[in-house]
Amino acid sequence: MGHFLIGFLVVVLSVGNVIEEANGEIPRTTLEKIERMNQKGPYLGIVAPNNYELNPLLGSKAYFPSSSLPFIDFAGRKFRFGKLSNQPVIIVMSGLGMVNAGVTTQLLVSLFRLKGVLHYGIAGNADVNLEIGDVTIPQYWAHSGLWNWQRYGDGIDNELALESGGDYTREVGYLQFSKYSNRTDNLLNRVWYQPEEIFPVTGTPEERQHVFWIPVDKSYLKLARKLEDTKLPQCVNTTCLPRPPKVTIVKRGMSASVFIDNAAYRTFLNSKFNATAVEMESAAVALISHQQNLPFIVIRALSDLAGGGSDVSNEASIFSSLAAENSVDILVKFVALLPPHESKIQSE
Repeated sequence: MGHFLIGFLVVVLSVGNVIEEANGEIPRTTLEKIERMNQKGPYLGIVAPNNYELNPLLGSKAYFPSSSLPFIDFAGRKFRFGKLSNQPVIIVMSGLGMVNAGVTTQLLVSLFRLKGVLHYGIAGNADVNLEIGDVTIPQYWAHSGLWNWQRYGDGIDNELALESGGDYTREVGYLQFSKYSNRTDNLLNRVWYQPEEIFPVTGTPEERQHVFWIPVDKSYLKLARKLEDTKLPQCVNTTCLPRPPKVTIVKRGMSASVFIDNAAYRTFLNSKFNATAVEMESAAVALISHQQNLPFIVIRALSDLAGGGSDVSNEASIFSSLAAENSVDILVKFVALLPPHESKIQSE
């Protein structure tokens, strides 16, 4: 898809010698670089949230930057070209939160010729049965920050605002704030979690669909199961975790542009949705990949128990670097399991 888009843009810019650069326009020199690199595809697109998670991957012995063109800068992002475990990859950092992750992933899949999307990093843990440093690979992702906030006085059976028109639903479930107050009247009432409105490339433009739980690619998940129970380093200097971290396939992960440092909300997400990894980007990557009909998977290492409560004090500040390294380690191992790259350009 990206190959066709770039070819079209090159033609448009060439007709009439339209080479004036404007805000939002792709410069001709950048388009030429993109087209040249797309001839070497398809690539695995790898999205890292922040420098904290990006740098260990760039420093990995398994990563070799492209000697001909190591990167293209565009739209505030740096798209890095190279090989990881002998697979052609494009690595890009999204930045914090759902908006950044969504914009970056859309740029990645629209500009470049991809065969899949991989996302990795660290996450908060909502499952007390897992340990810091464990690497989780959820089977489903959801955005937990799209709410319909019910007005005070309405009850659980009252219709939500705009529900009758199909914009909102009560199917997913709700959080009732009064359950967490000291038996006093709570003006916050309840919020109802909502599915995302999506427009898949395989559908009719502007005909919306809805999705809450986005499944990762089945073939990717099958490969990832081969890594389950892989043992990982457990110490940072002289401070060690109770046991060696391991890789675990979990049911669900949830994302929102909210940093969850609250034990009650952590418990709610785990008991209500069976969520394990909670963080701020993965659902956006999942939603874009799903809409663009591209296979994807997410690898997230647990850096702390969201909201605290672990026997290990100051867990995030101590073990975030270990968790980041563990996520990169498993990402590299996963890429090595993929079928060998074929350089043949797909027919149009």
